[in-house]
Amino acid sequence: MKKDDCIFCKIAAGEIPSTTIYETGEFKVIFDIAPASKGHALIIPKEHYDNVFSIDAEVASKLFPLATSVAKALKAETNCDGMNLLQNNGAVAGQTVNHFHLHLIPRYEGDGVKLACEPGDADKEYLAELAEKVKKRI
Repeated sequence: MKKDDCIFCKIAAGEIPSTTIYETGEFKVIFDIAPASKGHALIIPKEHYDNVFSIDAEVASKLFPLATSVAKALKAETNCDGMNLLQNNGAVAGQTVNHFHLHLIPRYEGDGVKLACEPGDADKEYLAELAEKVKKRI
């Protein structure tokens, strides 16, 4: 279902122009208009899902095969040195458009793009307890 106030729903429906790389009945792949690097692309489901917590499992199962195809094509054409796949959920995690989307960000030596996490110290007791709780929900 499309949300009338969602920019990505409008892009997916063709109401707002985009540079489209690939399109199926379920997804639209476009170049980002504010790229982190050359070739930065977005995979957008045409159906509106706010984030990973609401995306349909069937649609999600089709996302990674598409992402690998797009990533390989981008690498072949941009000759990038690496690639980040990034998906943010919630404002605190950096999500700025509340429509699930996956970033494919080609990386180049010395590009200055900063996406890395700072490593922390794991509390093994906490992780063991959390693992048991999470297992019950999967």
